[in-house]
Amino acid sequence: MNHRFTFRYNCRKLCSYAAVVVLMTTLLPGAPSAVKAAAEHRAEAGWSEPGKVPAADNPITEGRAEGQPVKPARSRVAIIIDDFGNGMRGTDEMFALPVKITAAVMPFLSTTEQDAKRAHERGYDVLVHLPMEPRQGKPEWLGPGAVLTSMSDAEVRQRVEAALDNVPYAIGINNHMGSKVTGDERVMRIVLTVCRERGLFFVDSHTNYRSVAGRMARELGLPPVENHIFLDDVHSAGHVLKQMRLVKEKALDDEFCVTIGHVGIQGKETAAGIRSGIAELKDHVDFVGISELVKDEWKWNAQLRLP
Repeated sequence: MNHRFTFRYNCRKLCSYAAVVVLMTTLLPGAPSAVKAAAEHRAEAGWSEPGKVPAADNPITEGRAEGQPVKPARSRVAIIIDDFGNGMRGTDEMFALPVKITAAVMPFLSTTEQDAKRAHERGYDVLVHLPMEPRQGKPEWLGPGAVLTSMSDAEVRQRVEAALDNVPYAIGINNHMGSKVTGDERVMRIVLTVCRERGLFFVDSHTNYRSVAGRMARELGLPPVENHIFLDDVHSAGHVLKQMRLVKEKALDDEFCVTIGHVGIQGKETAAGIRSGIAELKDHVDFVGISELVKDEWKWNAQLRLP
């Protein structure tokens, strides 16, 4: 009985609404067109709903779906320069570049502390450029304090902690060589655990395409940061400029790019190519330190914890 009553009541309501609409249409023939005109006016002005700011004038909602995070105004590039710490050729030229770079400094070398301090004083991020065992290559290329897969857990931890203690102002680690270590889950777990304990992050230089670093970083709650493009895999300023153009494409497609160059035998040529690339890219991307990129892209806000 109650269901039948409710049904009849709803029918009467619908009929009443319909009668009102018919009456308004008959007595006020201009009403539907007025409503339509108002809607069209809002559409032309870019308004999605009455009372809302036109989408074209709203910097928060423009170009994104509702609920999506606000995107940075421009794509960003983080340039990491490896192999600081031994007074290598191109050091002065890299520090003279007109944009922010990130200095990856090798531990236990003649200018380790000097280069780290110099970078920090310029407002640059500092990474420990940690020597790690490669699949191929001469052991002497590694430098002192290298992490090897033959080491015990305690030895690996001791090497990582000693390197961090030797490079002042370091906010993270990236690997020098290391194609064998970055594919070894046991050793990488120790390296990444030390990073987590100290509030650091690890940048996988990507010398091994089978690297486990990114996956394990996620498992341990760290940002999975990795290099996208090597600038100087061929040692000429012209090639570096060509690579910088690839950096631009990557950054514009994906909103950011991490790229790596080196000081060393061809360090001046690499610096010259980077400088030319900066001139071409500066109107299209912003150059940032790796910490800024990691904070924004992976919401990384850990504080450094000294031992």
